[in-house]
Amino acid sequence: MQNTDVEPALGQALLAQMRRDLLLAFRHPQDIVNPLAFLIMVTTLFPLAVTPDAERLAQIAPGVVWVGALLAALLSLDNLFRGDAEDGSLELLLLAPHPLYFLVLGRALSHWLTVALPLAVCAPLIGYLLSLESRALVALFLALLIGTPLLSLIGAIGAALLAGVQRGGVLLFLLVLPLFVPVLVFGAGAVMAAQQGLPYGGQLAILGALLALAVTLSPFATAAALRISLS
Repeated sequence: MQNTDVEPALGQALLAQMRRDLLLAFRHPQDIVNPLAFLIMVTTLFPLAVTPDAERLAQIAPGVVWVGALLAALLSLDNLFRGDAEDGSLELLLLAPHPLYFLVLGRALSHWLTVALPLAVCAPLIGYLLSLESRALVALFLALLIGTPLLSLIGAIGAALLAGVQRGGVLLFLLVLPLFVPVLVFGAGAVMAAQQGLPYGGQLAILGALLALAVTLSPFATAAALRISLS
């Protein structure tokens, strides 16, 4: 009976955390719009800087879209825990009766829903403007749909470590950018394989395995990083 009581309580805590984070995000719509605007600006400037040739654009489009999405997601990670650290609510989060694992997981999921998911949804349109074919557009969407939660989960670790550091944006870039490299390699690799008519399920499977590993381990690492940053 005790287990059946605990499980709903954990689920309610996770949903309450996500509800709070989503409400705060929608009260500051610039935090949602800015990463998306950054991605659109970066990808639309490439044809002007490189070449308007459709064939050449299609060759570089996977890397351009993925790098743009990665950097756009990084822009919002600095504020993931900083606001809570400044107003004192981060200490209340650590003192909550529920496991910090689920509260941190809710925060990462909220970041993905408000920042990374819009990037994944708009990326196929940007890929179409960069002359990607339909098969590559499907691969791009699937790769970003699986890969962007990894950006939120991994980035939460660095954001937690620097929650109490003023102007830690550059340090955050240095901390998490190397960890994003495998996601970038396999995500762009899936799109390039689709362009060449090759199967890309292997790259998506690797991204899925990395996502499962991140969902399991990243909240523990983030919770430990939060305790370290406040100690």
